[in-house]
Amino acid sequence: MDQMTSYVDKATNWLIESIPGFVLALFVLIAGWWIIKKLIMVMDMTMSKSGLTPEITSFLNTLISIGLKVLLVISVAGMVGVNTAAFVGVLAAGGLAIGLALQGSLGNFAAGIIIVMFKPYKIGDWVEIKEKFGKVIDIQIFNTVLNSPGNKTLIIPNGEVISGVITNFSRLGNIRIEMRVLLSYQEDYQFFSNVLLKELSKMDKVLKEPVPEVGIEEFGETNLVVAVRPYVHPDHYWEVYYDTMARVKRLYHEHGLKIGFQEGLELHEVGN
Repeated sequence: MDQMTSYVDKATNWLIESIPGFVLALFVLIAGWWIIKKLIMVMDMTMSKSGLTPEITSFLNTLISIGLKVLLVISVAGMVGVNTAAFVGVLAAGGLAIGLALQGSLGNFAAGIIIVMFKPYKIGDWVEIKEKFGKVIDIQIFNTVLNSPGNKTLIIPNGEVISGVITNFSRLGNIRIEMRVLLSYQEDYQFFSNVLLKELSKMDKVLKEPVPEVGIEEFGETNLVVAVRPYVHPDHYWEVYYDTMARVKRLYHEHGLKIGFQEGLELHEVGN
């Protein structure tokens, strides 16, 4: 009984002695977290005013925020009596183990730094990466995020980005739409080319410079394959694409233009 009383007394004394330290540590943690948040906000505004790109600003803010929060947690742990030297050692060992397990992620991290430094594209650019086409909406530490014309979010690891070809359609401020339409060999190609170029010149979102291109791309089995290539701002790509195709169809009807097809095709039921 006396031994139990002694344990209770020791526990009570420990709590009385430790509670102020825990309360102070909790206060420091909450206050420190709030200060870091405000500091990052101030840094974000400062870096934005200094002319740094949004990609670099976001990247640096994330790195600094993570570093400061790790230091805060270690400091708070020391306040409550945790052996921070051992804690740092465990953290380093854990970091090494995680690093070995996440070599691919570290590669993506390094690739992210390269992308931010050399800027092959920026937020808002239309790009094609790994045969994926879309608008860059975010450049993160490990990934690049695209928004496809079909409103799909594409998340591509940065390591894959720099290991392949990056096609930036926004670098020059315009993009060429490449379409193929058919025209019968019996029709007057020059007439078709002229009326199509005239139609393209009426479209507000087709750029005047570079001038649209219309030409014979291929001699097909039953038709001429005609290439239609207007230049547009990247944001207007699909709108102009569909509008052009609709106008081509209307030209067929207005001028009685025809498309060739194979004759003599017989249909049979399966098994006969």
